[in-house]
This record gives sequence, structure tokens and C-alpha cells, in this order.
Amino acid sequence: MEDKKIKTKVKNIAQSPQKLRLVVDLVRGKDVNEALDILQFTNKKGTIYVIKAIKSGIAAAGEISGAKSEDLKIKEISVDGAQTVKRGRFASRGRSSRILKRRSHLNLELEVK
Repeated sequence: MEDKKIKTKVKNIAQSPQKLRLVVDLVRGKDVNEALDILQFTNKKGTIYVIKAIKSGIAAAGEISGAKSEDLKIKEISVDGAQTVKRGRFASRGRSSRILKRRSHLNLELEVK
């Protein structure tokens, strides 16, 4: 019997991939309930988006295979870069500089134990 896999994506997160990867590294390979406990007490902006993705994966697993959150484990979680929003800013001596506002995509794959 093959393992059940549930994939979830959260796109265009308004945070740079580098900062979001710090949060994702905390929960990689953990059980879902343990990951939610860790994220609850982590003081980073990206925890909101990772919690959103995990809860969405739990709901999808309940709909698709009837699995409960105790039976789920984070198999893969990754952060990819999305489109960068470019803005201008005035600099000294009459010049202008560019501000790059980076965005992220979050990919999550849960498996049933």
C-alpha cells in the first residue's frame, strides 16, 4: 500500500524567502501537532503563513483520506522565491536607487503515518 500524501501551497507571501526559511527549518520532519506547538511560541512573522499551510493540509487530509492530525507528519516543506516587486527610492546627489521587495511561495507535503 502506498503512503497517502497531501500537498499544500501558499503563494505570494509578503516576506523574503531567506527569512521564511528560518521558520520552515524549525518544523521540517516533525509531527504536525509538534510543529504547531513549536510555531505557536516562535516570535517570527513567517510563523503565521506556515501555520496556515499546516492547518490547510490537515483539513485537506481529513477530507481526502479521513486522517486525523495525530496521524500526519511533515514529509517535505520548502520555500521558493516568487516575483519580486521593484520600487524606487530617492538617494543622495539627485540619484535614485531600487528597493526589491521579495516574495515567497511555500510548498508543504504531509504524509499519513
